[in-house]
Amino acid sequence: MAGICSRREADDLITAGVISVNGQVATELGMKVKPGDDIRYNGERIRNEKHVYLLLNKPKDYITTSDDPNDRKTVMELIAGACPERVYPVGRLDRNTVGLLLFTNDGDLARHLTHPSSRVKKIYQAELDKNFKVSDARRLQEGVELEDGVSSVDEISIGNAKDDKKVVGVELHSGKNRIVRRMFEALGYDVVKLDRVGFAGLTKKDLPRGRWRMLDEREVGFLKMMGNGKKKQASE
Repeated sequence: MAGICSRREADDLITAGVISVNGQVATELGMKVKPGDDIRYNGERIRNEKHVYLLLNKPKDYITTSDDPNDRKTVMELIAGACPERVYPVGRLDRNTVGLLLFTNDGDLARHLTHPSSRVKKIYQAELDKNFKVSDARRLQEGVELEDGVSSVDEISIGNAKDDKKVVGVELHSGKNRIVRRMFEALGYDVVKLDRVGFAGLTKKDLPRGRWRMLDEREVGFLKMMGNGKKKQASE
C-alpha cells in the first residue's frame, strides 16, 4: 500500500534484510505489524499512499501483468504516467479479450472484488463463429459442465442492433479463468471477439479503447460500499 512493491516482492525484500520494524531488522515472513509501527525500507520510513482508482478500456494484444519476462506488451504501458502511485490491475483479462479493467493500490478493496464470494457482476459481449441457438441459452443459464465444475450465466441476450445472432451478451458473477470462452467452447462455439463492457457497476461510457480515466467520488464510494458489504457478510 505504500507503493514500494508487490506482496511477492515484499518477501524478497524481507529475506534480503532491508526491511526493519521499530528499529529491528525483519526476519519473519508474514510477521504482523500495527498501524503505529515504524517500518523502514533501506532506512527510510514508509508511509501509505493515497488510494487511487483507475479504469482502463483494454485493447487486444496486451497482457494483464505488471511485467513480462517475454517482453510482450502489458497493460501497465497503457497507464504509464497516469499517477505517481503504484497501482495494480484488479483481476485479469486475457490477451485477446478487450474491455474494462480496474487498477488500484487499495489492496483490501481489490481482494474483495476478486474473491469468489464477492459475486461481482461482470457483463461481456461475445462474437461467435456461428449463430447462437436459443436452446443453448437455456443450457448456459442452467449450467455447463467444465473441467473445474459447473458454471452458469445470470442473464443472456442474443443479437445486437443489426440482429446479428453471432453476437451474445452475458452477465455473470464467476471469476474463474477464461470462464466465458470456456462455457461457449463447451457448447461447440468459438469466441471470435470478447469485450467486457461492464464490471462492478462500471461501464465503458465515454472511454475509448486504449484510454483510461480516474473514477469519480461516486464510483469509488459505490465500490467501497460493495467491499464493506462483503466484509460485513463474511464476519456474520
